[in-house]
Amino acid sequence: MHDVAHRSILNRRYSTPRAKSLGLRRAVPIFYFLFPIFLFCLVAGCGAPGEPAERKSPIPVAVTDLAASQQGDDVILTFTLPKESIERKPLKALPTVEIYRFFTPHTGASNSLAPPARDAALLVTIPPEMVGHFANREQFRYVDSLIAENFSQNRGNDAAYFVRTRTSSKKVSADSNLVVQAIQPAADPISDLKAEVTRAAIVLTWSPPQRTLVGAAPPIATYSVFRAESDPPQAGSTNTKIATNTAPTTAKVASTDTEPAPLFTHLADTPTPPFQDLQIQFGKQYIYSVRSVVQYDQLRIESADSNLATVVRLDSFLPTAPEDLIAALIPADDHNAAYFDLSWSISPDNDIAGYNIYRKEGTGTGRTKLNTALLLTPAFRDMNVFPGRLYVYVVTAVNRAGNESPDSAPVSGNVPEAGTPAESH
Repeated sequence: MHDVAHRSILNRRYSTPRAKSLGLRRAVPIFYFLFPIFLFCLVAGCGAPGEPAERKSPIPVAVTDLAASQQGDDVILTFTLPKESIERKPLKALPTVEIYRFFTPHTGASNSLAPPARDAALLVTIPPEMVGHFANREQFRYVDSLIAENFSQNRGNDAAYFVRTRTSSKKVSADSNLVVQAIQPAADPISDLKAEVTRAAIVLTWSPPQRTLVGAAPPIATYSVFRAESDPPQAGSTNTKIATNTAPTTAKVASTDTEPAPLFTHLADTPTPPFQDLQIQFGKQYIYSVRSVVQYDQLRIESADSNLATVVRLDSFLPTAPEDLIAALIPADDHNAAYFDLSWSISPDNDIAGYNIYRKEGTGTGRTKLNTALLLTPAFRDMNVFPGRLYVYVVTAVNRAGNESPDSAPVSGNVPEAGTPAESH
């Protein structure tokens, strides 16, 4: 009875003309049928858009190009970050990097595929958020800074390293190749490098290092000199050195946000200080760093970089005064008046732009420059002379920076009156 009454009410409610026009009479039974299915799907989550979630984290492929080298008391590790999983599918994010280290008796080997020692210790774990700080174009670089105990407690041992990567706490890659690096304490970094500008060179001086982390430094085999160059600052440049004590750098000098950092290149090796850099140009800024090299049997160990010595080589040096100035009087003839033919030796400086010739008459103090433009050759002909007068000449050299040399030694000559012999000095 209750069900019949309920249906009667619904029939009356949805039998109106408006309800019929909206199709509600048919909609109600369909709604009753679909509503349980809708509730089930809502609870179960069926029909959710998008791809199904990945059920397991990918395992990165093993690193195969781990390499090591010692610079100063640091061991520098490099390798290529894995980009795909063992299923050869691309990794969607950077992995966590784990670096392991142990010490092993020295065998003379470098790289090895042998399994690592059981007592290998986890040196560092680098989470994905920090991996980008150690990587440049997929090349990962990590610096293991050794301390005194690493050397004193492992005399005759090498440092061995391997790497693992992971994308989850439970799934880790296979071990990388094992790299074995022979280690010895480096000499302390040079801290008093100085640079001085001279006419022909930039001269570097420093004190030989005396210590290592664990005692006296072995004899220095050689010194490696590095140099970077750039355009000088626009303001405040001087011709003197600007030596600074900064954090060591192995590649470049710190720069501003707008200026790229100049790169260091190996300039030369020298057995002892001082060192003269002759490969220089005026108007350039040069930055120097020096490393000492010690010899342990067959192993050569470079120190960390010295402090940086920076100089701007401005051309404020005066050229050398010309020499051997000669004033030869060419007597008058039937067609030409008398004149002086002047000549002098070529300047020994390699940056000479030209010469100036000056003349004064008699013993007076005033003098006149005879050339309107720099003379490109060491010769000049003075056609503007008169009989009965004494002339005194000097010549100067001018370099490409516009610096003018002191006067040459003066020479003099007189133009005689007709029928009088000439004199010159």
